[in-house]
Order: sequence, then structure tokens, then C-alpha cells
Amino acid sequence: MTEIRSLSPRQLAFRRFVSHKAAVVSSIIIAFLILFVFFSPITARYGVNESVKLPPNSFLPPQGLAWLGTDDIGRDLYSRLIFGIRVSLIIGASSAIISVALGCLIGAVAGFRGGKFDDIVMRVTDLFLAFPFLVALLVVRNTIGAVGWLTPVIGDKSSIRFIVFLLAIFGWMGVARIVRGQILALKEREFIEAARAVGATRRYIIMRHLLPNSVGPIMVALTFSVVGAITAEATLAFFGYGPQAGDGATSLGVLVGAAKGAVQTGYWWIAVFPCVALVLISLCINFIGDALRDATDPRLDRGE
Repeated sequence: MTEIRSLSPRQLAFRRFVSHKAAVVSSIIIAFLILFVFFSPITARYGVNESVKLPPNSFLPPQGLAWLGTDDIGRDLYSRLIFGIRVSLIIGASSAIISVALGCLIGAVAGFRGGKFDDIVMRVTDLFLAFPFLVALLVVRNTIGAVGWLTPVIGDKSSIRFIVFLLAIFGWMGVARIVRGQILALKEREFIEAARAVGATRRYIIMRHLLPNSVGPIMVALTFSVVGAITAEATLAFFGYGPQAGDGATSLGVLVGAAKGAVQTGYWWIAVFPCVALVLISLCINFIGDALRDATDPRLDRGE
């Protein structure tokens, strides 16, 4: 008699993920980009603010000397793109991890505890989400940036540390709503009632039962938070509120912002390559998030 081998939930999730071809290709691309920017001292041909050593070097089109061309002061766009991707990925990943951690904590406590605390948290979240995102971001940026005693902790307004902190302030709200919904759906289940019956504390139930059983939506929220943070940083930088370009903190947003008007003047490469990199990274992470959502949703169990 043929033995039927059952698969664990993790194995089923992995099989669903690898069946998503776009997500697999996207994972390879993102891994390649991470390795490329990690070894930037080797992969970059010049420093982040280093000019090409051949005057006149301003606005050179793509060629052997500068693979992706140069900008208005002769800096190699290929090298700046490597450093820009590195900064954008650091900002996106760091702010996403912080916001997801905060969102998990706040959403889990609000959903499990309920009552007035839940109402207050949700109303604060609704209040922030009701404002236009960019306007709220700039208002909070200028308000917090003016508090002098916070500067040693979160950095100057044009620093990467400050932008990570700023994006984390807004990023936790959507995650908190997702986690709260998961907790509300799980907290009346039989295994939670059993944990209560044996005297498990509220903290133990949240950390050992509720959050582990919500890991699927949390992972999906993490990937989408990375994309949201990268896009938000690019938006801020486009309007001149991103990292200080002269301090070696060039990001994709800074490069896109510096390309304003470049296409009209014929210097298409200054705008095209940073925009393509930004769109490519966003699409890849979105594909990975879609695949994670499909892989971790138990309702999609097709008997594999």
C-alpha cells in the first residue's frame, strides 16, 4: 500500500510561495541587489560624490567611462545608484521593522484587552489616517525636528536616522489594525480558552499563542511596509526633505529629485535609471508580499 506523506503547514506555505513565479524571480532580484550594494566598495566604480576623472565630465551620456552617464557636476550615476539603493533599502527595512514591531505590540494589546484602550487606539489611528499623508508627514517632521533635546536621539532632520524614526511613527498604524483584527478573530478560539483555564497570563497568551498564529499577515505587512517607506522617503526627497545629498547619504529619492527637468533638457539618463530602479524594487517587494499572503492564508489550502 502506498504511503501518503502529509506536509506540514510550513512546507505547504513554501510550496505555494515557490509556485508564484513572479515572487521567485523578484526574490532573486532583491537578493542580487542586496549583495550588490553590500559589496559597494567593489561593485561601485567611484565614490558616492566622486567625479569622473576626465573633463569635461558634466552630463556625459552612458558610455564606457560612465556606464549610466554622469550628472551636472560629473559624478558617475552608476556608482551613485548603488549607494542610493543601499540607503533606500536601509531606510525601508529599518523603518518597516520598527513600525511592524510597534504595530504588533499595540494591535495585540488593543485587540486582546478591548474596552476603552482599544477604542482610544483605534480613534487615534483613524485621526492620523484621515489627514493627507504627505501633509501630516511634513507637519510632524517640522514639529519634532524643532525639539532640540530630541536631536541627539533621532538625529538632524536631514539624517537617515531621523527619516527612519519619522516613517516608523506613521507606519505602525496600518500594522496595528491588521494585528488587532487577527487577535479579535483568535482570542475566542478554543486553544486560547484552554490557556486561560490553566492560568496563563495575558502577556504569555499574546506572545506564545496570538502573535505566532498571526505571523502570516504580519510578514505580508512587513513587506508592504518596506515598499511604503521607500516610496515615502522618495516622495520626501523629491520635494527636498530627504537625506542630505552632500553627506554621502544619497538615496533613490535624492537621485529622482535631482532629475527634475532633466528629460526636457535631453539628459534622459539622469531621470530614467533612478526611476527604473525605484519601480523595480517596489514591484519586486510587492510580488513577494502577494506570494507571502497567498502562501500563509490557510483558506487557500487546496489539499496539496
